[in-house]
Amino acid sequence: MSKLWGGRFTKATDALVEEYTASIFFDKELYEEDIQGSIAHVTMLGKQGILPAEDVQTIIGGLGRVLEKLRRGEVEFKASEEDIHMTVEKHLIADIGPVGGKLHTGRSRNDQVATDMHLYLRKRVVEFVELLGALQEALIAQAKANVETILPGYTHLQRAQPISFGHHLLAYVAMFGRDAERLMDSYKRVDMLPLGAGALAGTTFPIDRHFVAEQLGFSRVYDNSLDAVSDRDFIVEFLSAASLLMTHMSRLCEELVLWSSTEFGFVELDDAFCTGSSIMPQKKNPDVAELVRGKTGRVYGNLVGLLTVLKSLPLAYNKDMQEDKEGMFDTVKHVGGALRLMAPMIATMQVRADRMRGAVDRDFSNATDIADYLVNKGIPFRQAHEIIGKLVLHCIERGIVLLELSLEEYKTFAPEFEGDIYDVLQPEHVVNARAVYGGTAFPQVREAIARAEASLAATQAWTAEYARLSGLAKE
Repeated sequence: MSKLWGGRFTKATDALVEEYTASIFFDKELYEEDIQGSIAHVTMLGKQGILPAEDVQTIIGGLGRVLEKLRRGEVEFKASEEDIHMTVEKHLIADIGPVGGKLHTGRSRNDQVATDMHLYLRKRVVEFVELLGALQEALIAQAKANVETILPGYTHLQRAQPISFGHHLLAYVAMFGRDAERLMDSYKRVDMLPLGAGALAGTTFPIDRHFVAEQLGFSRVYDNSLDAVSDRDFIVEFLSAASLLMTHMSRLCEELVLWSSTEFGFVELDDAFCTGSSIMPQKKNPDVAELVRGKTGRVYGNLVGLLTVLKSLPLAYNKDMQEDKEGMFDTVKHVGGALRLMAPMIATMQVRADRMRGAVDRDFSNATDIADYLVNKGIPFRQAHEIIGKLVLHCIERGIVLLELSLEEYKTFAPEFEGDIYDVLQPEHVVNARAVYGGTAFPQVREAIARAEASLAATQAWTAEYARLSGLAKE
C-alpha cells in the first residue's frame, strides 16, 4: 500500500530514510491511547454531523477489532508504516475499507500524537504516585518498629549525633512525599487536550474540542493551536520530577549499600533482593540498590536530552520532536521498575539494632550534649566547645569514650561537671533531648509518624480519584 500522504510525491521513500525516520518501533507503546483518542474523535465527528452515523459506527467497530489484534500481538510493525497512527489507520482500512480513511478528518498526526502522550502520561503520573505511596508505607512501617532504635547520625559520613532510626527513615518518607506532590501538581499540565489543533492552526471543520475532552476525561483544552502541537513541557516536567525521585531513591540505596556492608552491619537485605558472586561463594551483593543508584544517571540523561531537543525549535511541530518519546518510555520503565522493587525491599529489610547501638556506644556522638550541659551551667558555648574538644582528644589518646571518664577527670577540664553528666551522656537521653518539632526525640518521632500517615492517606485518596478519572481504576 502506498503512503497515506504520498499523493504529492513522485518517488518512493528511500529504504534508509524509512528506517531512520520511523518511530513505530517505539511509539507502538501508545497503541491503546491512539485508539482511545481516535474513538473519541470519530464520535465527535458524528455528533457534529461531519460524518454520517453509519460511518462512525463502522469506524468504531473496526478500531475495536484493530485494538484486539494489537493486544493479541497479531500486528506486524513495519518501518514503512512510519508510526503507530499510520499503522492503526492502515489496519483499519484493511478491515473496513475506504471508509476507514475518514477517521483522519479534522485532525493531524501532530495533534494526534500529542494527545496520545497526554493520555499515556496521565496514567503514568497516577501510577507513580500510587507506587510512591507503597514505598512510603514500607518506610513508615519500619519507622514504627524502630522509633527507639538508636543509630549514629552522620554529617560528612562522620559520626555526628545519635538519632532514632525511625526518624532517619521518616526523612525519606518526607522526600518521597514531596515527589508525590510534584507529580500530583504536574497532573494539571498533563490533563490538557491538544486534539483539534490540527497540524498547527486548527481545522476548517466545525469540530467540538470540549466534547472530545469530556469523552477522554480531560479537564481542559489547549487555548492556542500552535502551543497545543509544540508543547512538550508536560513531558519535561514529568522527567524532571522523575529525576528528582531517582535522586532520592539513589540516596536511600547508597545508605542501604553502606548499611548492609560488613563494616556497618546495620541492616540485612532479604535474599530475594540480593545476588551472589560467580567466584566468591560468601558474597551477598545488594545489586538492586546498586542498580537503582546506577539507573539514576540514565533518567537524568533523558531529561537533559529532551531539554536539548526543544531548546532551539521554532514553532510549531518539527520532526526533532519525535525524540520526545524514547526517553519518556525509558524513564517510565526504569523509574517504575525501581519503585516496584524498593517497597518490598524496604519491607523485608532486617534491622540490626544491636549493631547500631554498639556503634553509638563506642563513639563521641554525644559530645555536643556535654557542650550544651556546660552552657546550661553558664559557660559560653564557644568556650564550652573548646573544652569538650580537648576532652574528646584526651579520650582518643587514652582509647576510651566519654562515659568511661571518671568524674574527677571531668572536673579537671571544667569544675562545673557534676555526677549527672553520666545521665546526660546516655544515648537515650541524647536522642530525647531533641524534643523540638521535627526533632529525633521518641515522642516527636511518633507524632511525625502520625502526620506522615495522615499525609499518605490524603495522597492515596487523590490516587483513587484520579485513577478513576484517568481510566486506571481497578475493577
